[in-house]
Amino acid sequence: MNTKDIITEDMVKPLLDEKFIRVFDLQYEEGKHYFDATRRTKEELVATKPEDDFNNLMPDAVSCIVILHIKDKEPVLLLSYEYRYPVGHYLLGVPAGLIDPADKLCKNRDEAIIKTATRELFEETGIRVADKDSVKICNPCLFSTPGMTDECNALAVCDIYLNDTSALTQEGAEGSEKFSGFWLLTKEDARNVLNKGTDEYNHAYSIYTFAALMYFLYSSTV
Repeated sequence: MNTKDIITEDMVKPLLDEKFIRVFDLQYEEGKHYFDATRRTKEELVATKPEDDFNNLMPDAVSCIVILHIKDKEPVLLLSYEYRYPVGHYLLGVPAGLIDPADKLCKNRDEAIIKTATRELFEETGIRVADKDSVKICNPCLFSTPGMTDECNALAVCDIYLNDTSALTQEGAEGSEKFSGFWLLTKEDARNVLNKGTDEYNHAYSIYTFAALMYFLYSSTV
């Protein structure tokens, strides 16, 4: 790493400070500016973290790759349609949610990710993780669009064993969350969506949906 490329706290100027979004000016050289839209406070910004902290970064949120093993049927990938305000449409996505401040008090990052994944799975699908199920970390920290934001998500894989799908529900939605049903994809469905690049309504989807499709199709553990 070139030390002249390091962003220090004195190079950071706050531009916007709202409850759910902040914008900082990273003045990386005299008269030159780079902007970071983030949920983080100035003290939590990724740009100013030393190497050790960066390598063990706590993600902002967890996205869940949910694979249902339904009795006497082939495994399916659970995706849902959630209203995404910046694009004004319901998009095909995965259960996901922010890591709460209380989760960050867990003894380590992995425990915080698993706790968040388990909670979000229940809130957005009605599924309670049982002893026969497993929730594991696929990737502890992935940046979304690091040219615009330092936001990052962990990926958790949830293998859930059910007799049927009668318990699935989206009634646990909170705050601004709005859902419009599930889609349980077979591998053939997932391959078609991946190859087409859009969902059944010809709508685009997020990079985390792409990651879920790829994992479901090509992981040797499925």
